[in-house]
Amino acid sequence: MSVNHQDLDTESTMDVEDVIDTEEELIKECEEMWKDLEELSLLLMQVKYLMAELSQWHREMPEIIPLTEDVLVTLGKERFQKLGHDLEMVLSTIQSKNEKLKEDLEREQQWLDEQQQIMDSLNVLHSELKNQVVTFSESRIFNELKTKMLKVKEYREKLLITLGEFLEDRFPLPDRNDAKKKKKNIQESTAQLITLHEMLEILINRLFDVPHDPYVKISDSFWPPYIELLLRNGIALRHPEDPTRIRLEAFHQ
Repeated sequence: MSVNHQDLDTESTMDVEDVIDTEEELIKECEEMWKDLEELSLLLMQVKYLMAELSQWHREMPEIIPLTEDVLVTLGKERFQKLGHDLEMVLSTIQSKNEKLKEDLEREQQWLDEQQQIMDSLNVLHSELKNQVVTFSESRIFNELKTKMLKVKEYREKLLITLGEFLEDRFPLPDRNDAKKKKKNIQESTAQLITLHEMLEILINRLFDVPHDPYVKISDSFWPPYIELLLRNGIALRHPEDPTRIRLEAFHQ
């Protein structure tokens, strides 16, 4: 499933702006309710004031005739009834607004929870897809390197086998008597000479195993004519600063 993150970000931004507008409307309605409550409080204060005034009036004018008192009581009752009715209307309006605000808040909260769940799910999905891409990429690179390493090892084995078969017949181990004659007055070495095939195998293994330092120290077991043969034909190279070390030419590069 492909997810357009830009579209999601745009929709999320628009949704957040809608929520902010709704919250502002709710705040405005709350302010209006507080204003109504303040008016109600003023009305209650007026009622208390009238009751106190009536009580004081009764105390100061006990001689009022019953008819006048009855009239005043009747008028007071009518005013109180009207005031009570007005208060009931205000209270009913406030309660209705409270219920509506409560329902709106619950709806908005539910919507916000749903949006948060969607965002959480998308974040998890994005993280999983990202990890899958990284894992797949690393696995593919590892497999490619492994395949190349196997090919290199196969190449080296085939090269060693081919060289061995070719060199065993054409470059056998030198006869020690012939070697003594060629050395003439040079003191004979007590080291066991190795075949040309063995020399090349040492150079090849060094080149592949330690490519950053492919040079091999020339030992007494290396027959000098074979060394000169390899150097003269460009198969081996001397170290530019140490002539006692040689390396195989990197033909595979």
